[in-house]
Amino acid sequence: MKRIVVIGGGKGQAALIRGLKKIPDIHLTSLVTVADDGGSTGRLRSIFDIPAMGDIRNVMIAMAPEETFLSQIMSYRFKDNAQDLSGHSLGNLILSALTESSGDFVQSISKISKVLNINGDIIPSTTQTVTLKAICEDGQVVIGEQHIGKDVKGRIKELSYLTEVHASLEAIEAITNADYIFFGVGSLYTSILPNLIIPELAQALLISKAKKIFVANAMTQKGETLGYDLNDHLQAIYDHCPINLDLAIIANTPIPVSILDHYALDGCEPLTIRIPSLAKVLSYDLLTFVGNTVVHDDIKVKKCCEEVMNSAILHL
Repeated sequence: MKRIVVIGGGKGQAALIRGLKKIPDIHLTSLVTVADDGGSTGRLRSIFDIPAMGDIRNVMIAMAPEETFLSQIMSYRFKDNAQDLSGHSLGNLILSALTESSGDFVQSISKISKVLNINGDIIPSTTQTVTLKAICEDGQVVIGEQHIGKDVKGRIKELSYLTEVHASLEAIEAITNADYIFFGVGSLYTSILPNLIIPELAQALLISKAKKIFVANAMTQKGETLGYDLNDHLQAIYDHCPINLDLAIIANTPIPVSILDHYALDGCEPLTIRIPSLAKVLSYDLLTFVGNTVVHDDIKVKKCCEEVMNSAILHL
């Protein structure tokens, strides 16, 4: 049984997990950032002083065997006329209530995972309440995950936390025992790197003998990676955690012009490859389209990852 760890956060990580969980004979672990401080998650963490649970909730739903009634209500979000509950996700409230009553964030995740019949593990990279800090090349300093995506004007030079952060023991153990580690899909500075800048996790990754695979976003991202190519993503990872990636996977699915025009309104464009690259690169048909949005297709992701793990490309 292959032990696979996926490191990231947000909807991108969930899209990758939906494909990976379809592969037989694996044990899947999702290692998730808890740096989110916006929306429902931000309000709850400020009230209860607990780690952010929004990305955890998204991953739970993605790892559930089927889109069951329970997983659907975990996604339910109260309407604007719900007064104090306005904007809150029911899943966030349940996680907050369990953590508040038990005092154990990891155990709360485990309990809900059992209810959802999840086959695998969901682990926060830290159990602390954390806040991100980005320093840009032009000297701009931006505090907080929600502001990094909105207020950053130039390229980010350095990402860190405001306080000393320690990894959860479960996260270190998962990396230590992994056969394959996937990074992505997801926002570079607010989903992937927040995990890698925790010193104990960085050290575990440096000594891990697992094959390390980066699955790139299809498009550049407003506020984080405008003007970036694949090498810029790989360099940012190396600058914050100097690991040697065994492979980078990038999508080559043709994107309709109408969707490209929609993304261009925010300055976003398809991610390109610069040669030579900082890692071996595999391009693959990975995408599908929902309205004007580019998303990773779970069936295509499953086929790609299965072929990669069973091929010689990782061992050349």
